[in-house]
Amino acid sequence: MSFVSETPAASPPVAAAHFARKLELETDCWDVHAATRDGRADFVLLDVRTAALYARGHVPGAVSLPRREIDAERLAAWPADTLFVVYCAGPHCNGADKAALALARLGRTVKLMIGGVTGWLDEGLALEPALPRAEAAAAGQRQG
Repeated sequence: MSFVSETPAASPPVAAAHFARKLELETDCWDVHAATRDGRADFVLLDVRTAALYARGHVPGAVSLPRREIDAERLAAWPADTLFVVYCAGPHCNGADKAALALARLGRTVKLMIGGVTGWLDEGLALEPALPRAEAAAAGQRQG
């Protein structure tokens, strides 16, 4: 018996329910890229990192809304049935989880883009700078 099989696998119905539930909460970088590239984005992509990090480079089409700034007033700019997709730096960062929690607590529909910026770059996709590098560096210094 291997380490893999020493804990029995879930039954197919349990596995199907688990993975269906997981996909209700997550999407991946390639699916976001495909939807935005093809003009089929039926969601708002939120970069929930700091404004300085957004300025240094972000996923094309993303809106900067740092997680600590998520509130009902800021969300009023979008219809109540808007699907939000949030991302942060990557798997080592829980900012997107915190942003998703804040959105859900405000009654908004949300998915997490797994992998964040790290996953985006791992897929070979490019970031879009919002500011020239010198301005982005200056913005980072002002924020810190």
